[in-house]
Amino acid sequence: MNKGRLEAFSDGVIAVIITIMVLELRVPHGDEVAALAPVVPVFLSYVLSFVYVGIYWNNHHHMLHATSRVTGGVLWANLHLLFWLSLFPFTTAWMSENHFASAPSALYGFVLLMAAVSYWLLQQCIISVEGRESFLHRAIGSDWKGKLSPVLYLVAIPLAFVSHWIAQAIYVAVALMWLVPDRRIERALADGGELRKRGA
Repeated sequence: MNKGRLEAFSDGVIAVIITIMVLELRVPHGDEVAALAPVVPVFLSYVLSFVYVGIYWNNHHHMLHATSRVTGGVLWANLHLLFWLSLFPFTTAWMSENHFASAPSALYGFVLLMAAVSYWLLQQCIISVEGRESFLHRAIGSDWKGKLSPVLYLVAIPLAFVSHWIAQAIYVAVALMWLVPDRRIERALADGGELRKRGA
């Protein structure tokens, strides 16, 4: 399969995920500002999940941009990632409907953890196909954010049963950490382009 088709399919799935999540934002009954109060937990959950899905979409785009070959293993690894991302609407809705209660918050963290693990697996699968000298492998480097995020999720999941607000604070902190622009792949591709020009 051409990587363009893989990216288009993934973009379509991610667009559907966001659409399903926004459908949980019901129009309140009443025309006063107070009528918006019941929607606040749903809106906050939606914002958090929207940011996470956006981060995955952005990083997924850059990763595939640095990829030249797509194998069967890459296809399955990509589907594995999309499976966990497709659970975001369910866990987001359960968490918002129960006002960030412990069990829904813990399950939300588990899905975040599995999405992070599946993204790492996809990344490693692409590197195994492209080789250690690939743009992607050079761009990732130590990947401290990729290693720290699952650790924070593992901390947050049991903490959700102690204080769901602490768990939520950790989820927000990880999202903010990933919102900081990461130019590693762009730099690796730019460096590769310069090397090709010099060799020409």
